[in-house]
Amino acid sequence: MAAVPTDSGSLPAAGARFFCTAGRGLEPFLMREVRARLAATQVEYISGKVFFTTCSDLNMLKKLKSAERLFLLIKKQFPLNVSSVSKGKILSEIQRLINDDPESWLNAISTWKNLLELDAKKDKLFQRAANPPKRKVEENDIISAKKLKTEQSQELQESGECLLEKQTEEETQEQGDFFTEREKSQEAFQNDVVKAADAKNQKDLTFRVSCRCSGAIAKTFTAQEVGRITGIALMKQFGWKADLRNPNLEIFIHLNDIYSVVGIPVFRIPLASRAYIKTAGLRSTIAWALASLAEIQAGAFVLDPMCGLGTILLEAAKEWPDVYYVGADVSDSQLLGAYDNLKAAGLKNKIELLQVSVIDLPLPSESVDIIISDIPFGKKFKLGEDIKSILQEMERVLHVGGAIVLLLSEEHHRRLKDGEQSSIPLNSKDSHTGEPSIKKCLKPGGKTGTSETVSSSLEASSQECLDKTPPFGSLVPVECHKVSLGRTDAFICKYRKLPSLGL
Repeated sequence: MAAVPTDSGSLPAAGARFFCTAGRGLEPFLMREVRARLAATQVEYISGKVFFTTCSDLNMLKKLKSAERLFLLIKKQFPLNVSSVSKGKILSEIQRLINDDPESWLNAISTWKNLLELDAKKDKLFQRAANPPKRKVEENDIISAKKLKTEQSQELQESGECLLEKQTEEETQEQGDFFTEREKSQEAFQNDVVKAADAKNQKDLTFRVSCRCSGAIAKTFTAQEVGRITGIALMKQFGWKADLRNPNLEIFIHLNDIYSVVGIPVFRIPLASRAYIKTAGLRSTIAWALASLAEIQAGAFVLDPMCGLGTILLEAAKEWPDVYYVGADVSDSQLLGAYDNLKAAGLKNKIELLQVSVIDLPLPSESVDIIISDIPFGKKFKLGEDIKSILQEMERVLHVGGAIVLLLSEEHHRRLKDGEQSSIPLNSKDSHTGEPSIKKCLKPGGKTGTSETVSSSLEASSQECLDKTPPFGSLVPVECHKVSLGRTDAFICKYRKLPSLGL
């Protein structure tokens, strides 16, 4: 099959083309986020990936919270034709990903180099502003010494300044303002790439290929074989050198029955890997999605009555700091882990922890603005009480108009539904990953409105879920998303408390 004209990683006037990987079900959260945070345009999705165009720099791209990894797009096209053709023809098709359009590869490298150089310049300017030249400091010290007019006063002042400087440095280090080891690794990585990309013929660029294959292509070639074929083609085409251990550049290829995508990871460390979380609990991307759905406003009282290690509160407080946060749990070990996480993240004074039961919260009725919680699935921690009893106590402390956002297991979700409706699948993966939407996304030079069509299908899917979910007490369902937690599926559900309905 001939390669279809595709999107490229070149830098158009409107910005560069990127894509992010996302956990299944988190695509709508990521689409909302790139629009709001990056002013992204041409936002499209296929299962597990969101594509967009933005002019944002690396500092802004680093702030994406619902994405797993970020890539600069090189190529996106329909799948390779592997049916009724020989292995040799399939091999040729893989090589044509590089040989048919080498310009898109060179443009992608140039775009990435420009992004890294701009980021490096901003870092230097920031460091220069944060650290004034030593000569000026010495001149100021001399002026201060002259004003004191005595040698003893000068010595005292210099001694005091040294102590203050040392104390300030220690406090700054405790607050995490210095580079973490991850940031140093990323900085070194970026410097290496910029230097290598500076070479006119890019012969000094080292690379490796990471490949994922599924569907028909995986029955013919392994991911390692596809990676090796691609690597040989890149070396022949551009003269790059393979380095599997510490390359300047990583090439990511994903081939399946629906699409072929090629890109460059923008950061060595995945976006989903949070440097400020000491002990991982709930997946950080899921925790952020829960908090974002709650629509937290400044000054709100936000409660997680089953906070565990505090991941949801951490993600919320990092994004929306001017809020009163309280986390509660009955487990000593979980609360200790949560405290360690808050301390490591510099948020121990922003979030209050309580050891109490979720069914007996020491809070007045209608005192809480927002409740966000990951309801235990019963595998590691047993609830001991019916999910409806827990929801009743949450409903009691929530004020009218307030919102509850919960992560529910499939079993808990069924319990909150009524009779026959419990057997109806909600927001199933087929409802928002069907081939028609994917083909619209992959269509070369897609017409304006592709993203709107995709968004409409997501909203219709979510609304269908809500239409089949009865209200519980005064809590009325607002939004519902089926998401993947790896081997387990779950539901992110949002409820709002209305005044007209009673228990």
